[in-house]
Amino acid sequence: MGDTSGVELVHIDIGRVAKAVDVLARQIIPFRRIASLRENLKLFSGFDALVVPETTSALLKSHFGLKQLKLIYLPHGAGDRSVGFRDVTRFFDLVLLPGAKTRDRMLERNLVRPDNHAVVGYPKFDIIDLADRKRFFDNDRPTVLYNPHFDPRLSSWWDMGLQVLEWFARQEQYNLIFAPHIMLFQKRFHTSVEHRKLRRRIDIPEKYRHLPHIRIDEGSSHSVDMSYTRSADIYLGDASSQVYEWIYHPRSCIFLNGHAARWQDNPDYAHWELGQVIDRVADLPAALEKARTLDEVFRTRQTRAFEQTFSLQPDRSSAQRAAEAIMSFLSSGSVARDLETV
Repeated sequence: MGDTSGVELVHIDIGRVAKAVDVLARQIIPFRRIASLRENLKLFSGFDALVVPETTSALLKSHFGLKQLKLIYLPHGAGDRSVGFRDVTRFFDLVLLPGAKTRDRMLERNLVRPDNHAVVGYPKFDIIDLADRKRFFDNDRPTVLYNPHFDPRLSSWWDMGLQVLEWFARQEQYNLIFAPHIMLFQKRFHTSVEHRKLRRRIDIPEKYRHLPHIRIDEGSSHSVDMSYTRSADIYLGDASSQVYEWIYHPRSCIFLNGHAARWQDNPDYAHWELGQVIDRVADLPAALEKARTLDEVFRTRQTRAFEQTFSLQPDRSSAQRAAEAIMSFLSSGSVARDLETV
């Protein structure tokens, strides 16, 4: 780690009234996040720039009056969902992107301009040993990672999730790691403004928690540090961007179409081109059998998709490239074009 002597860590808090409201509101909306912005405007107004991995902070410009603050957006994940390509992106002064796929789509929708974005890679890869493969089971069965999203429309959890757990509980051929998007079990209700959907979260029956061939993780560090995506053999999911972290090493994928999506040739579902797509849990056994060996067509697609999604350089870390882009922007008002090497 470099010199951190110039780094000051500040914990941002909210008042007692907001905390009381948050007890109920957080089950539906990110109330605390919004309150944290509103109640700390004095702190934010003292910054030249604010770098964030989410878009709620755009409220500082759009609603809270901090027009002079430079907002810099480093999206978390590198997925295809339409929510990652919303008009709110235009409130950011600089957007740092993982690769050509996201850049081209944002340029096409006029969400970024040639002078206010840079392709910098994926800083998460800087701190993870991609060759490290942990062992979570004491057997040699193939391990399946089930990674449903939290979006109440796109996720397979509500309509198919318990059927998936039941099927794995009754069989003896596979191990299962159930590690959903870390937000799924953070809230009791999930809303999708984009899809106008509200659903109450389904809890996990206790009977699945103590089986030796099933590991249930509702949100530990393993869910976000790629421990599972490095260790499993077959990916089972729906809309999570984790699939792009999965394909750093091409392996079989199965996608659950629990909402009758018309996904072919739809950029919001581009990742479904990387594996099998099934509409019923009844089709899961056959799909798993086929997934024991990676189809060469999917291997080629995954390799190409990884290269398009992540711009990685052997001689410069993604974090260094991001820092250089930020400094270039703050010093000149635009990004040096030699930083955008894909």
